[in-house]
Amino acid sequence: MFQAGPMALVGSLGIVSKAVLLALFVFSVLSWAVIFSKWRAFRSADADDARFMAVLYKAKDIDEVLRHAQRTEGSPCARVFHGVVERLVKGQGVGQPDFSNGEAGASAIDRHTIERMATHFSQGQLARLEIYLPFLATTGNVSPFVGLLGTVLGIIDAFHEIGTQGTASIAAVAPGVSEALIATAGGLFTAIPAVMAYNYFLTRIRRTAFRLDSVTVEILSLLPAKAKSVPVGVKG
Repeated sequence: MFQAGPMALVGSLGIVSKAVLLALFVFSVLSWAVIFSKWRAFRSADADDARFMAVLYKAKDIDEVLRHAQRTEGSPCARVFHGVVERLVKGQGVGQPDFSNGEAGASAIDRHTIERMATHFSQGQLARLEIYLPFLATTGNVSPFVGLLGTVLGIIDAFHEIGTQGTASIAAVAPGVSEALIATAGGLFTAIPAVMAYNYFLTRIRRTAFRLDSVTVEILSLLPAKAKSVPVGVKG
């Protein structure tokens, strides 16, 4: 007899279908944990970036921004700024970088080197923000197929029961088919939020990448055409 109610329907499934639903349930719980975790991380990073960029756009010199960057550790933009300036400090071998106009013969700042350093640090910050996003992509791609596998196995089992009973009436076919389709519904229920969240977070990462490019532009605008600075290589 056909059993009504979701719990009764799940309880009537075969071992294989239950295993598929269990796997989908685990994927769903983990993906939602990643979604909430990344949402909080992006919200915090965007707020810190907004505060830091407000200071950067109004700054007259690098020292002022550097002090603010050291206090804003949660901002990817601040970390890139601090990383680039710290490399310049190490390159000069002094406590603070000298960004005043250089004397005749002083080496000009290699702006291409600064851009490479900024790109290096930016990629590190973007990679940090992208942690666990591949799991959402994998969940969105794999879950429908896992659900489809459960459905196919459930239908095979349903037709086997039909052959055993020797009848193909709607009353005999409907319960087995409806139980099998639960796996497909479970796969879609797991995949859809993961895909939507993955695309949303990619959009947030693109916005962050644009802000990081703005940091590079602002660093170059704060530097004079010539300064007492030795070009520094970028370590991988």
